[in-house]
Amino acid sequence: MIKFDIITIFPKIFDSYKNESLIARAQAKKFIKINVHNLRNFTNGTHKTARLRRQVDDRPFGGGLGMVLKIEPIYRAIKSIKLKRGLRQKIHDRKKSAVILFTPRGEKFTQKLAYKLSKLDQIIFICGRYEGVDERVAQKIADIEISIGDYDLMGGELPAMVCIEAISRLVPGVLGKPELLKERITKSGGFLEYAQYTRPEVFSKWKVPKVLLSGDHKKIQEWKKNHSKVIE
Repeated sequence: MIKFDIITIFPKIFDSYKNESLIARAQAKKFIKINVHNLRNFTNGTHKTARLRRQVDDRPFGGGLGMVLKIEPIYRAIKSIKLKRGLRQKIHDRKKSAVILFTPRGEKFTQKLAYKLSKLDQIIFICGRYEGVDERVAQKIADIEISIGDYDLMGGELPAMVCIEAISRLVPGVLGKPELLKERITKSGGFLEYAQYTRPEVFSKWKVPKVLLSGDHKKIQEWKKNHSKVIE
């Protein structure tokens, strides 16, 4: 089982995602587990106003637009998550778990990276918001910074869902038949994607390639190879 722990200030965003389709079934069958943690629950203000507001952000040093997520509640959240999951690791123990921070400046998320992460026991996602996250989180807490593309989003919640989806489908049993993975995953961790057709054989004069209807498995495999692409 892979445990996904998500740190966010908008936990309800994940409600429908967790409870639908293959993700819901994968959790029911205990292939994966998704825990969503409200960052505001880990605040510890130094004065009464901060405690009442459960403040997780503050103005950036040196000036700038917007607010920045503070390091203290993020540190407390990760420390608490690791202890509760029974791993008994120090916050910087990187053996079977990884702490991921989403940022446009991060490493591009790829199929190979998804394959590598699918071998872990626990993945903790830090979902940024506002103008960003205190840089000390990236430097001292996160194991890896990830970007899902060359564009900017309002927060890290959608990237977390993308990563969970890509990683979960690599867990044997999540997609149903384990042989689906063996057939499609390359030795390097890439994923083989090829064109697919189904009934009807003819639609509005658009026909399914004859070779797929031939019953000749050797020719069909050759056709798939010639019409495939390795996603890395």
